[in-house]
Amino acid sequence: MAVTLTEAAARHVSKALANRGRGVGLRLGVRTSGCSGLSYVLEFADQASPDDLSFHSGGVTVLVDPGSLIHVDGTQLDFVREGLNEGFKFNNPNARGECGCGESFSA
Repeated sequence: MAVTLTEAAARHVSKALANRGRGVGLRLGVRTSGCSGLSYVLEFADQASPDDLSFHSGGVTVLVDPGSLIHVDGTQLDFVREGLNEGFKFNNPNARGECGCGESFSA
């Protein structure tokens, strides 16, 4: 499987990387946190780590560490605007439940 980005997410990340002026892509991971057990960690990656798995979607490189991949494999990352709010939405087939605020999930 893989981690993919929608066209909107790829466009947003590409623009942010260009404005930032550096970086090889986006790093996606998980950590133990939140009311449901796991939280997504999303940050710019300036370089790949030797163990990272690399996925390419919409012209963007997404790096995932092996420990996080079991929780995010098959995830599609979208960028949505709802009224005045905007942000990333994780369409994760591994998530068995989410907290009410959407900040954490259980697998």
